[in-house]
Amino acid sequence: MQFMDRTEAKNRIEELRRTLEENSRRYYVDNAPVISDFEFDSLMHELERLEAEYPEFDAPDSPTHKVGSDLDAPAGGNAEPLARTGFVQRPHRYPMLSLGNTYSISEIEDFTARAEKTLDGARFSYSCELKFDGTAICLTYRGGRLVQALTRGDGVYGDDVTENAMRIGNIPRQLHGDYPAEFEIRGEILMPYEAFDALNREREDNEDPPFANPRNAASGSLKLADPEEVAHRGLICTLYHIPAESVTFGSHWEALDAAASWGLPVSDKRRLCHGISEIREYIDYWDRQRKFLPFATDGIVIKINELDCQRTLGYTAKFPRWAVAFKFKAEQACTRLLSIDYQVGRTGAITPVANLEPVQLSGTVVRRATLNNADVMAGLDIRDGDWVFVEKGGEIIPKITGVDMSRREAGAQRPEFPSVCPDCGTPLVRSEDEARWFCPNGDGCPMQIKGRLLHFMSRRAMDILAGEVTVEQLYDRGLARRPSDLYSLNKWQLTSLDGWKDRSAQRFLDSLEASKKVPFERVLFAMGIRYVGEATAKGIARHFGSIDAIAAAGMEELLKVDDVGEVIAASVYDFMRDPVQLEEISRLKAAGLRFSAESPRTAMSAALEGRTIVISGTFSISREAMKELIAAHGGKAGSSVSGKTAFLLAGSKPGPEKLKQCEKLGVPVISEEEFMKMLPSGNQGAGDVTELSLF
Repeated sequence: MQFMDRTEAKNRIEELRRTLEENSRRYYVDNAPVISDFEFDSLMHELERLEAEYPEFDAPDSPTHKVGSDLDAPAGGNAEPLARTGFVQRPHRYPMLSLGNTYSISEIEDFTARAEKTLDGARFSYSCELKFDGTAICLTYRGGRLVQALTRGDGVYGDDVTENAMRIGNIPRQLHGDYPAEFEIRGEILMPYEAFDALNREREDNEDPPFANPRNAASGSLKLADPEEVAHRGLICTLYHIPAESVTFGSHWEALDAAASWGLPVSDKRRLCHGISEIREYIDYWDRQRKFLPFATDGIVIKINELDCQRTLGYTAKFPRWAVAFKFKAEQACTRLLSIDYQVGRTGAITPVANLEPVQLSGTVVRRATLNNADVMAGLDIRDGDWVFVEKGGEIIPKITGVDMSRREAGAQRPEFPSVCPDCGTPLVRSEDEARWFCPNGDGCPMQIKGRLLHFMSRRAMDILAGEVTVEQLYDRGLARRPSDLYSLNKWQLTSLDGWKDRSAQRFLDSLEASKKVPFERVLFAMGIRYVGEATAKGIARHFGSIDAIAAAGMEELLKVDDVGEVIAASVYDFMRDPVQLEEISRLKAAGLRFSAESPRTAMSAALEGRTIVISGTFSISREAMKELIAAHGGKAGSSVSGKTAFLLAGSKPGPEKLKQCEKLGVPVISEEEFMKMLPSGNQGAGDVTELSLF
């Protein structure tokens, strides 16, 4: 283990939290993950280790202490074009926690040993079940009728998707048999491979990006605006848990058997085990057999079966202590490398992509896999015609992880990484701190130009109705070279493009007009500044309030923005001093895009003017909503307690380190109730916060 001093540890902890929170949002909210489950879990375990080693840097809002949240995103934040925003959020009767997980059988042995020690001679068994790779759901039945369906949300509140759940074929609206008067049952919404393939074919036909995997497709489909469309997506449900507080059974197994007798869809793949050897057998069996299942599964869940024993073991803030998930290692296949393409991204980064002989992997046929960069290629020592091992960790983008040297042909040649841009021929450059080579011809390289247009129009940016085919057509006809050109297009130009009719042209123009209402933070993200993702764009936009203030800011001012370091600050600084970019901003301003925050909508009072407030713990509203409430009354939400902190706003279970720091520095600590009394009458409470939007 590499030694870290306290400063290095603090910086790494903060970096890990940012990375995990960004990727958690991409996974749970956007349904567009960019890293594998294994990579995410590895980062989480590293953060857990560092927080244990340096407890002074632990915090109650760390990703290690909270459940990944699927609570409804702002408009435009979902990868599903028909998805609805504005689902009503309702509280879970019992917290809906996630599971601790491991890829190591020795940690499963540790789990069983801890259970045996804590339960001290009690007789108990283990219920072993498939870990379904879908999106979590909690169903409530009253009088045998389905009355509510909530997503996991943040574990405390979930989105109410009852109408949509009622359109899933195997979820019964009315039960039969001897069911309780009222109870909850939890499980997973899945999209079988067959339905997933059909949906992606349809999306590609409509120029929509395909879903990365069935889990994302299931999550996106569950939040569609039209419940009847949900019915056509081929979703299924598998239920696996009734909270012990909700029923009077003696065991988990007994509860699931009863649920099945009431007509609920309970998995028939579970097994009752009586020790680690039987658990091992079950894991080994399904690690081999999972490839034959019609739906995705990524591991095994092991639960203490007896409910009294579950109650004895209890919970952590994030996980039940009576259950753990063993996750399968990524499925691997071996196939032949046919050729390598070198793609040019919108920032000029060159990415090698391998073309492969088609091979079945994790329920889909893989024909291409990323090689990331020149260093990865060199590390693999890959050669033309090699037989390569391909993995889909977490069923995301396939990656080549190794070469079968025993099958390498004599004299196989090493592929030569290009020295010039494969698109425009410009010599490539690479700085010392970069892993990738870049084409510096940003204003003249066709692939970069088209990539920037596509990014600008994407749903998480300006949400303009267009895909790759449209961008190709506009570029080839000379109608668009930069985003501002889009706002000069007319219906005659659009209907002259292949396949365009009057209706499609009008829809495109309407979406252009609607994009003029997109908030400033998303406009800033759409500009495509290198290293500035959605979260960073939001932070910069909220800190400065306008594009003019950002353009006038020096490096020192940019570095004052939360989560902005030297690299990002330098990128923003250079962008705002590039004459080409300044001209583009001017043209987009003239087109009517929003380049400043709409402060009149959110300036509710000046009650907190000039005061920095640190929040800690859980509140009656979300932490983000609380921060917006502070900003709306003139205050600033700080991240750590210092001598400049006006007070600590403490919810339930505030961080002990922050409380100690307050005591040390003499910083007042106030409750949520006391805080609300500080605000002007009529501007208090969660009801007002639902109307808040800083931009």
